[in-house]
Amino acid sequence: MSEGPSKPGAIADAKALGASDDAQARVRAWWRLVPRVLTRPREVFVALREDDETDVDARSEPILAIVIVAGMAAMLLTPAWGRLLDEESLDWIVLAVVTFIGGLLYGAFGYFLLGFVVWLGARGGGVDARAREARQVVAFAALPFALSVVITVPAIVLVFGTDWFRSGGADDGGGRVIVVSIGLACALWSLGLLAIGLRTTFELPWRGVVGALALAPVLVGAIAVLPTVL
Repeated sequence: MSEGPSKPGAIADAKALGASDDAQARVRAWWRLVPRVLTRPREVFVALREDDETDVDARSEPILAIVIVAGMAAMLLTPAWGRLLDEESLDWIVLAVVTFIGGLLYGAFGYFLLGFVVWLGARGGGVDARAREARQVVAFAALPFALSVVITVPAIVLVFGTDWFRSGGADDGGGRVIVVSIGLACALWSLGLLAIGLRTTFELPWRGVVGALALAPVLVGAIAVLPTVL
């Protein structure tokens, strides 16, 4: 005896399940692409050209993680965080929570601001770029700077302790300079990846890449001042 036609509800459920499986597969694929930003960045930036909505949405998890960690990495290196405990004493748990919240705000600010500049640079170079795509290029380019926490956080916790968050103390002088220099080196690496991203994702001519990156020093200064007003 042959089976009757499937009910509309069952067909809709099957389609929804298939779409969910495809979305999860794409999320996993993008997580696998994240480490390649460090080794084969052009492969990742070419993949960002895909404008299918499911694929675009699949990037949101790794992008959010990179943005938050990069924001935290930046907060730890700012002068404002170097004076955080001048007037009050906080334990490590509270410091971690405050840094996470600050990193979330800081990362979001940099994500949208730098994304806007990249979008302007692409448009100025004659490329019909989307603002969302520009922000995603910024996010993946920020990976080396985000990973700077692998070095800076252990150094802060094990070598300097809470002195890192106070004026004076063990981090005064050369110690702080070394840690900040590591962060800046990773930031320069990210800047180089951003140039590759502009060139690869948008096929922007080098003059357009240079123009988009010319505002970087101004933006770095603005971002460094931001924690004083948070």
